[in-house]
Amino acid sequence: MRIVSGIYKGRRFSPPANLKARPTTDIAKEGLFNILNNIVDFEELKVLDMFGGTGNISMEMASRGCEDITLLELNAINYAFIRKVIGELNIDCINAIRGDAFRFIEKTSAKYDLIFADPPYDHKELEHIPDLIFEHQLLKEDGLFIMEHPRDKSFTSHPHFNDHRNYGHVNFTFFK
Repeated sequence: MRIVSGIYKGRRFSPPANLKARPTTDIAKEGLFNILNNIVDFEELKVLDMFGGTGNISMEMASRGCEDITLLELNAINYAFIRKVIGELNIDCINAIRGDAFRFIEKTSAKYDLIFADPPYDHKELEHIPDLIFEHQLLKEDGLFIMEHPRDKSFTSHPHFNDHRNYGHVNFTFFK
C-alpha cells in the first residue's frame, strides 16, 4: 500500500498477511484520484469511506487535504491495521469506526459530498448498495458516490449512473 500524492506521498505500509481485504491497486487509485483532482476540492469534502479495508482510500484523501473523513470497517484485524496507520501518521481527520456499513446507512443522518464503497466483490448485497445510498439520501446536493466492483457487475442502467472507469480488474462506477 502506497500513498500516491499529498503530504504523505510515497509513504508505504505493509498490511499483515492475515488482513481480510483487497486493497485498490496503485494504478487504479492513481486513475481514480486523477479524475477526482479535476472535479473536487479535497479540502472542502465530507467523505464516507465504506468497507475501509486497509484504509488506503481514506489515507489518500487525508494526504490530499481532506479534513472530514468517516471510515467504516467491520473486520477487527483490518480495523486494528487502519488505527495503527492513522496513529503512525498522526492523522486526526479520519474518524475510523468499527462497524457494519449497512447498519450505519440505516442509522446515520449525516450527508456526504463524496462516498466511496469498496465492498468485498462476493458480497451478497453488492448490487443493492447504490440503491441504499440514494434511498437513505446520504449524498449532499451535487454529491458523488463511487463504487469499486468486479468487472462482471454493471451499473450503467442505474438511474443515478454517471460514469464508469476500468483499470484492469478494478472497476469504478460513478453515481450522482
